[in-house]
Amino acid sequence: MFNNFILHMRTRVVFGKGTISQLSKEVPENAKVMVTYGGGSVFKNGVMEQVRNALDGFEVIEFGGIEPNPGYETCMKAVKICKEENVDFLLAVGGGSVIDGTKFISNAAKYGGDNPWNILLTRGKCCTGGIPVGVVLTLPATGSEMNAGAVITKYDTQDKLDFDSEYSRPIFAILDPETTYSLPQRQTINGIIDAFVHVAEQYLTYPVNAKIQDRFAEGIMLTLIEESKNVLENPQNYEARANIMWSATMALNNLIGAGVPQDWVSHFMGHELTAMFGIDHGMTLAIVLPSLLEYTKMDKLEKLAQYGKRVWGVDEKDKSVCADKAIKATRNFFEQLGAPTHLSAYELDEKVIPALVDKLKEHNFYNMGERKKLNPKDMEKIYKMCI
Repeated sequence: MFNNFILHMRTRVVFGKGTISQLSKEVPENAKVMVTYGGGSVFKNGVMEQVRNALDGFEVIEFGGIEPNPGYETCMKAVKICKEENVDFLLAVGGGSVIDGTKFISNAAKYGGDNPWNILLTRGKCCTGGIPVGVVLTLPATGSEMNAGAVITKYDTQDKLDFDSEYSRPIFAILDPETTYSLPQRQTINGIIDAFVHVAEQYLTYPVNAKIQDRFAEGIMLTLIEESKNVLENPQNYEARANIMWSATMALNNLIGAGVPQDWVSHFMGHELTAMFGIDHGMTLAIVLPSLLEYTKMDKLEKLAQYGKRVWGVDEKDKSVCADKAIKATRNFFEQLGAPTHLSAYELDEKVIPALVDKLKEHNFYNMGERKKLNPKDMEKIYKMCI
């Protein structure tokens, strides 16, 4: 039986072609807006021009340079501007990194303490308010456009931590699939893997008879598998882009995770790889998830067998064999996308593992997973399986 839950998704989604033009209807009247963005691709693909036109008449400050793994130091520069200029609305124009950075800016600008990094250290528990946030999404991956979570990196200490705050859950998100036409293939692949693993982490645990959540999860994974081929063959396939964009949003907007056990160890282990070695987030998940599933196979056996049958079409009565084939299919899927599933592809060997495990301990990753039984010693073994 699945757990009691409260589900409140306040984000208004505006989806489809040409929807950026509706921005002025979504931003509060007379708001002083800070528009945040990343490295400048939004200028090359014309998205920022559309945003500027839609915000004509608003007082706007633009802040760029948010990193692919949003940096604490960079975000704090924006916080300073928000306070000095009395910014009262934040508009993130970009993918998950820009949105995550903007969420941190939102909370840090209203934080009353001396050290805003405590927002990360307490995983958002110390948040007391936030500047309202809106989103124009250009890279489907993280689901950050509709959820309360964010991940921030402190580069000088190689720390990458997450937090949750309802204060910065976006009040609206504009999703125009055409904005993703110009994405580099690597970013498209990263996004597909990130969304797929988000689903896996809420689905591949143990059965609680949550049939709706299970079917939603399986549908999202099947869609990502099918449309990944189409979008890589034709990057301007609108239907494929639209299905992938909506899949990524639905993968992590609290719907499929409502009332069910969850296992976020893949993400925690992947974050350490990104913080220490700069490997793309999506690529770290492709490395960790298959080995994690192999290590925890018996704990996840029922759901792995279900996953094998319903998602990969495995016709096998023996649950253990079915689980093995499902894990192999998952690894093959990542590899066929162009994502290596072993650390050796990045010229990393077992020598790097002690430092990774030390970071897991420092970040207090004990009693993790859906059964609260995975500890740094287990994760050390999983890292070794990833080599």
